[in-house]
Amino acid sequence: MALIISEEQKMLKESAAELLKIKSPVNSLRDLRDQNYIPYDKSLWNEMVEMGWTALIIPENFNGLNFGYVGLGQILEETGKNLCKSPLISSCLLSSSVINLCDNEVLKAREFPLIMNGTKTMTLAIEENSYHKPYDFRTRAKLEGGNYIINGLKTFVIDGSTSNEIILVTEIAEGEIGFFIINREQKGIEIKNNILLDSGTYSDIKFNDVIVPKENRMNIKINGKELLKDILAIAYSGIASEMLGIIVESFDITVSYLKERQQFGVPIGSYQALQHRASKMFSEIQLCKSIVIKSLQSIDYGDKERYKYSHLAKAKLGKTIKLVTNEAIQMHGGIGVTDDADIGFYMKRARVLQQLFGDYNFHLDKLATLNKY
Repeated sequence: MALIISEEQKMLKESAAELLKIKSPVNSLRDLRDQNYIPYDKSLWNEMVEMGWTALIIPENFNGLNFGYVGLGQILEETGKNLCKSPLISSCLLSSSVINLCDNEVLKAREFPLIMNGTKTMTLAIEENSYHKPYDFRTRAKLEGGNYIINGLKTFVIDGSTSNEIILVTEIAEGEIGFFIINREQKGIEIKNNILLDSGTYSDIKFNDVIVPKENRMNIKINGKELLKDILAIAYSGIASEMLGIIVESFDITVSYLKERQQFGVPIGSYQALQHRASKMFSEIQLCKSIVIKSLQSIDYGDKERYKYSHLAKAKLGKTIKLVTNEAIQMHGGIGVTDDADIGFYMKRARVLQQLFGDYNFHLDKLATLNKY
């Protein structure tokens, strides 16, 4: 597979860039933050729905576009460039993927139309630790009669307080993992919100004897561990796509600043030391572009190496986003960390994404294990 996007994917990317440039400049992030940390602009979300972004990975037999993860990755890259806040990751990348890969056809027919038309947003609750440890579950679902009784605590849930429904990943029996759709207003659910460095809202969700009907279990015959493995590969690649957008935009902002900022009567970009540092960033970014496309393509084509590529993407992008945002702040000087400069917001979002779904060390370790080092 050539590591390039098709004409259709290019058109999708360009249309996304045009919409977000007009409707979601970085200043809109300041506005949401200053209005008591509003999670996202609902009018912009409605426009995303009208553009068909919520239907990109949904199969055609459910009236979706079936455009694939390479297509969705182009959208996520553009949202990264603009630091756009929306339920795209929680509702489309994560939740739609779980519904698509599960074998509960009744839930698919019920949920897909509501996600596509924007009536419903969803989120995925996996984490239970202060760091990414996806198969370590203390949350339990116990079958009693026709219902499951769920107890436990989930952390770092993206859009947990605004999503209509929660897809909970939990242990049912020893070694068996179940996926359940639960209404956020269900009795026994307690949600505590946390505002992180990027001004985003992430939730801790406690489940106290929450009753979930048996028919709300998503994986009926499919092995829960295998399903989770596929969802995590999708999550890693999707997050890497947004990270790529942040990296590219941070670099472009910095290069523009090097050309404009003058010292001793000349642009600081004329100094060879800064040119060398910019050249290194440029080279790393080109590698990142290829890695992200390869990772997304491997998911679309069901490549058996998709797990390795997803770990590679998240590891490489995690390392590069740190390099580029650190260099960007250094080259901007003190102004880079002030509220007036946009570049500081890219650094803050980068720090959260570095930890979301595992940091560089986690994915490097997984790569080493897969390669039998």
